[in-house]
Amino acid sequence: MMGWRLQRLPSAKPRLAFLARAVSVILALLVAGLVTAAAGFHPFDLGAEVVSSSFGSRFGIEDLGLLLTPLIYTGLAVAVGLRIGAWNIGAEGQFNIGAFCAAGVALFVPGPVWMVLPLMVFGGALGGAAWILVPTLARAYADVSELITTLLLNFVALLLVYYVATGPWLDPSGHALATTARLPVAIPEFWGIVHWGFPVAVAMAMALAILFALTRWGYEIRISGSNPGAARYAGIPVRRHLITVMLMSGAIAGLGGVMEVAGTVGRLQGGISNNYGYLGIMVAVLARAAPLGVLASALLMAVILNGGIILQTQGLTTNTVLAVTGLILLFSAIGDELAHYRVIRTTAQRA
Repeated sequence: MMGWRLQRLPSAKPRLAFLARAVSVILALLVAGLVTAAAGFHPFDLGAEVVSSSFGSRFGIEDLGLLLTPLIYTGLAVAVGLRIGAWNIGAEGQFNIGAFCAAGVALFVPGPVWMVLPLMVFGGALGGAAWILVPTLARAYADVSELITTLLLNFVALLLVYYVATGPWLDPSGHALATTARLPVAIPEFWGIVHWGFPVAVAMAMALAILFALTRWGYEIRISGSNPGAARYAGIPVRRHLITVMLMSGAIAGLGGVMEVAGTVGRLQGGISNNYGYLGIMVAVLARAAPLGVLASALLMAVILNGGIILQTQGLTTNTVLAVTGLILLFSAIGDELAHYRVIRTTAQRA
């Protein structure tokens, strides 16, 4: 007698996983549309307005590029850690420290642009790596969860930036409150108001994709993340790879802070991260920790953030954007789980 049953497999096929993510995002947007319709709004008109404002003009595309740039950096930072099974929840803090270090170099190190700008980039990346160093060593040598340690350091970094921006580094001219003076060195513009941090982020995603897919180091990272025990048995230095990858993750997030303070904002101020570090977690999860996937998921998140500005002009609150992102993450988690299941045919044994 023939029958059917569900069977859960340990891994999902890449194509099926991608399809599950795409369907999850569409369903989340549909649910958000139904909720806005129930509230008396016209979801199709709102959606058309969001698309038009984001892609219908050069101004909208430039704004989208400014939002997309930090999301790529923080998304890559989290995705790199996930490749070896480490959750870097501290990209928010590393982003702030990167901005802090870059601003410090720009404000207090005299010299020509060609010398100061590389020092800012190096200092910001080094600051991000240093900010994740303690959680990295705690995870590598004492098996302390990096979830808690990286998260707690976010608040320290945020308060540090607020302190210097409102105290020792406060703009002496008095023209701006709770911010430093304008930095004398800036990231050059690439296209309109979009600076060179954007193409650098895209190039970094491509380089990481090649590094993880085509090199022995990338292969060892994948094995260390999927099965540490087997990796150790095979002679792979799991601990060394863990330290390297987590420091790389922090450096990428710190580099994002450099691009934001020296390219977009132009000065250090409290709240400069704008929650990009936390949004980067969602970007990485949606991308399934794939560097090239980060580009697509960061674009989706940038459109949602840009759409939030439009929605506010139509009478919706900023909480709407949070609700939409939460729905996408929830539906994606459900889709990921369902992608592991197969319907198989069974044959009942006769007595």
